[in-house]
Amino acid sequence: MASTKYIFVTGGVTSSLGKGIIAASLGNLLMARGYRVTIQKFDPYINIDPGTLNPYEHGECYVTDDGAETDLDLGHYERFLNVRTSQANNVTTGRIYNNVITKERRGDYLGKTVQVIPHITDEIKSNFYRLGETGDYDIVITEIGGCVGDIESLPFIEAVRQAKWDLGESNFLVIHLTLIPYLAAAKELKTKPTQHSVKQLLEAGIQPDILVCRSEKPLPADIRRKLSLFCNVQLNSVIEALDAETIYDVPLLMRKEKLDERVLTKLKLAHKEPPHIDEWRTFLSRLKNPTNEVNVGLVGKYVELPDAYKSIAEAFIHAGSQLECKVNVHWISSETLTEKSVKRALSDLDGVLVAPGFGERGIEGKIEAIRYVRENNIPFFGICLGMQCAVVEFARHVLGLANAASTELNKGTEHPVIDLMEDQKKITDYGGTMRLGAYECELKKSSKAFNAYKASTIEERHRHRYEFNNKYLKQMEKAGLKATGINPKSKLVEIVELDNHPYFVGTQFHPELKSTVMSPHPLFVSFIDAMIKNKKN
Repeated sequence: MASTKYIFVTGGVTSSLGKGIIAASLGNLLMARGYRVTIQKFDPYINIDPGTLNPYEHGECYVTDDGAETDLDLGHYERFLNVRTSQANNVTTGRIYNNVITKERRGDYLGKTVQVIPHITDEIKSNFYRLGETGDYDIVITEIGGCVGDIESLPFIEAVRQAKWDLGESNFLVIHLTLIPYLAAAKELKTKPTQHSVKQLLEAGIQPDILVCRSEKPLPADIRRKLSLFCNVQLNSVIEALDAETIYDVPLLMRKEKLDERVLTKLKLAHKEPPHIDEWRTFLSRLKNPTNEVNVGLVGKYVELPDAYKSIAEAFIHAGSQLECKVNVHWISSETLTEKSVKRALSDLDGVLVAPGFGERGIEGKIEAIRYVRENNIPFFGICLGMQCAVVEFARHVLGLANAASTELNKGTEHPVIDLMEDQKKITDYGGTMRLGAYECELKKSSKAFNAYKASTIEERHRHRYEFNNKYLKQMEKAGLKATGINPKSKLVEIVELDNHPYFVGTQFHPELKSTVMSPHPLFVSFIDAMIKNKKN
């Protein structure tokens, strides 16, 4: 454990300052210097994981290869570092207390009174160190969710304080992300909120080593000196984090501010060579200088909160950059789509993606959208529920099965073209019980999917309970909706495609979860490519 260095990222003043982006950007720069880095997120809420949370509460639920339902910041970690995360990378208060209570019931504490200190804090610390103890990483970055001063964050902050003495000063570092607000009426940047935030950290026994200051205006020298003096931080450790045009600018902005150099110096690590970030610069150059432009509609029921579809939005950016194409995403509420309104909403778009989700709200709007793009040869991409809606739409309007539906929405349907998976029928608990994580899929060589992946066997992440009902497979395929991706073990249909259409692909899995800056997802690349070609034609 001592050979691994630990960086803790805390936040103050307000939430949503971008701790995850700062952590991911720092990890990116350290990896670019040759260090082995991983990032983990500790969330203060009492849910075991975000799996049962409404997307309006917490944004999208990100799923890892090993089937963990996690915070959306893990998506940022994977997209920036191009490495896979796991269950160990996201821990909540709920899991900490669940572990401690399980140990108490088992008698592990030998009759001791179980308390926040030391039992809860010890459990938090053991989770802090778990990834470092594998020997796979030189540096472990830990993001502490919430704000310093929040009641629910107190045990985590105390655990961070204790960790310094476990690890030793040269193996431990705290970065505090804070806000320097600009008061337009006074035409002044104000440091007082940051001073109070650091004071709260000091009261908890933690002196931040580096201040990262979010601001919409550059920090003048006198402001930096003031922050250094009153927050007890070295002047060159006051880091400016200006609002960026895109989150993918942040690693370069942090490099300019020498955040990575300050971290390496304080952790007594060799600076090695300057970070190799040429590929990242190339990605940004293509992103900001497109030669094509397309307009895609994202049809979903959580569109008021784009974070509910964060990975999809980012996958469009990655794939668009690869093709030097600007992808304008139009957020369309499926609840507003009817047979009469659908043409007005979709006719000017170059493509439509029907998003994942749960429940019956907005389903008929998704089905209307799919019918419109199918009949009007507009490129279509359906993900999870979007794929299931495509199957329902095809059954109703091509096969003539008027009452076709998913049993999730109509248990007594005459034609259950989408049905509950057999191994889900006896499950009563909702948390962590879906078909989760990475599963294999075999592709048919004549398919658009095969042409995109350039492989006959792939592995993708899932999060669902309902599936394509194979009783209708022959009927569907005879009419033109082909199953082009099949799970080799369960024989579940993973991908459907429509013959004689510019692009009509639905996937039961979530391809957006594996798209990164350095490895854009092939299905998003092929979808955008189809939009570009169809637009020209």
